Amino acid sequence: MADRRQATASDDGSAPQPPEETRRASTRDAVRLAVVIGALGVVFGDIGTSPIYTLQTVFNPDDPHPVPVTTDNVYGVVSLIFWSVMIIVTVTYILLAMRADNDGEGGIMALITLLRRWSSERGRRAAVVLAALGIFGASLFFGDSMITPAISVLSAVEGLKVVEPSLDSAVVPITAVIIVGLFLVQRRGTAAVGRVFGPVMIAWFTAIGACGVVGITDHPDIIRALSPTYALSFLFGHWGTAFFALAAIVLAVTGAEALYADMGHFGRRAITRGWLFLVLPACVLSYLGQGALILDDPANISSPFFLLVPDWGRWPMVILATAATVIASQAVITGAYSVASQAAQLGYLPRLRIAHTSESTIGQIYVPWINWLLMVSVLTLVFAFRSSAALAYAFGMAVTGTITITTLLFFYVARAKWGTPRWLLVVGGGLLLLVDLLFVAANLTKLVHGAWLPLLIGLTAFTVMTTWQRGRELVTAERARQEGPLPEFIEHLREGQEPTLRVPGTAVFLNRGKETAPLAMRANAKHNHVRHAQVVILSIGTEPVPRVPADERVVVDDLGYGDDGIIHVTARFGYMDTPDVPGTLALLDPADTEGPLQLDQASYFLSKIELRRGKAPTMAPWRKRLFIATSYITADAAEYFSLPRDRTVIMGSHIEV
Repeated sequence: MADRRQATASDDGSAPQPPEETRRASTRDAVRLAVVIGALGVVFGDIGTSPIYTLQTVFNPDDPHPVPVTTDNVYGVVSLIFWSVMIIVTVTYILLAMRADNDGEGGIMALITLLRRWSSERGRRAAVVLAALGIFGASLFFGDSMITPAISVLSAVEGLKVVEPSLDSAVVPITAVIIVGLFLVQRRGTAAVGRVFGPVMIAWFTAIGACGVVGITDHPDIIRALSPTYALSFLFGHWGTAFFALAAIVLAVTGAEALYADMGHFGRRAITRGWLFLVLPACVLSYLGQGALILDDPANISSPFFLLVPDWGRWPMVILATAATVIASQAVITGAYSVASQAAQLGYLPRLRIAHTSESTIGQIYVPWINWLLMVSVLTLVFAFRSSAALAYAFGMAVTGTITITTLLFFYVARAKWGTPRWLLVVGGGLLLLVDLLFVAANLTKLVHGAWLPLLIGLTAFTVMTTWQRGRELVTAERARQEGPLPEFIEHLREGQEPTLRVPGTAVFLNRGKETAPLAMRANAKHNHVRHAQVVILSIGTEPVPRVPADERVVVDDLGYGDDGIIHVTARFGYMDTPDVPGTLALLDPADTEGPLQLDQASYFLSKIELRRGKAPTMAPWRKRLFIATSYITADAAEYFSLPRDRTVIMGSHIEV
């Protein structure tokens, strides 16, 4: 028997695998499959629900530039949708942009941090300008995160009108209830719900693909629309119609940025596999099936997605579509939390209160201020626009703006990081940018019909972020002047020029660097005339990387003296790390801190700055007011840095801007 097993194993020319190795291979395969399923449940929610409203919007008879329902136009539109998805999603994002990562993290914020790093290292003005453009792209994403839940849930609930026309008046109230519920449960996190997201989206893509196949079998000639000749003949043969149609066709690529932004959570391979093997085929089949349905009866443009479903399956499809759009909304809301958190870490927004909702997944966070802002904004959009078709014009502008900026930043990265030949960038990058700019131009024609909304949101967010960055620079400079040099202050303490009583215990003073003395430490010496036996001056820096390993996190400096009990500690965090001061100090070696720190009894001192509007021409008066108003949403420092509330002392000061 043993000989027979051995012979069998060698028949295929390969050595038999030990059981241990087989188990490991099975485990690796299971993990990879789990990651792909997780990506399906989070990454593809937005782009995967686009078939609900894209074709319906293209042929909307109420559009200011309607597309006539003719055979040539249907073939041309379906072909343009297919090739737009292939060029923007598959080529620009899957094949190109996702190769540019910042230590595994993707998205426009990752590109910004790369550009900031290179601009500081090389002093290139172009990198600074492009980083500012990237901030505007991130600002547009906030508009996207407001519009996506509104249009996605509205489009799904509108399926009720197909099933039961008398429910037309209930669409907006039901949408509002779902949205309120969605935002109310955000504080609980997505750890538990996330486990079912993947299977739900697998069911969704399977269902829409199957319905598409049914439609194609009734009109198999629609498959010819996959040929680029139909897209090109429609675009150039019917330029006036096709150009305006692009403003709605772009809805087919909404969510493309999410593929890139969530790369750090799931990895490029998992996202690529999920897209190529399930999401792309399912969406293409759905678009082809809807096109076939419209060719059968032009009246089907009223709701081709739901009319493609057999009568018996429409109620289940409405329920499944609602679940899928909630998942799509969840993904973009979580993305808004992530962008806001990263922007705060990089100094473009005030310090925000952030709650981590999962012990195992660091990316699952909850930002209360952003959550309630989004909820109010989304509800306002639902009640103001009242239909997914009306919101579509606004949606396209946010998407095209972000995609174009991402493409531009990527090609700069390709040149700076990889040395890609200039001629290749001009030819390849020029073609891709031309496609993006065509979509931008088409959406600009809808400016008065709603496209102004994401631009207004983007400009508002951009103004707030750049104003905060500028004001923060001014406050930092003035604070440094008031604090004075740290070495000089320490010398005064040693020489007795600042008469103080040395008391037992450990004091931790949070400061911006080691060049200046903490205001709280100066005030403690000047007014209380005391200093602790052990003094830790702690500076927290945010690096342009997602996470900093624990063994590289802290650097200790004795500030020139090894016997005075005063040390400076630099703690480095990535922009996706949670700054935990007590946990970080616990990493210190007593040999480096002039004796063991009494962290269980340590006192933490914070300097609270009151901002006042001054007369100096540092910023325009309205920007000063905006900066001071924005400062009121700053999270409590003790909570943000995980300081023990009962051992935290706050000492105040004021600065004029």
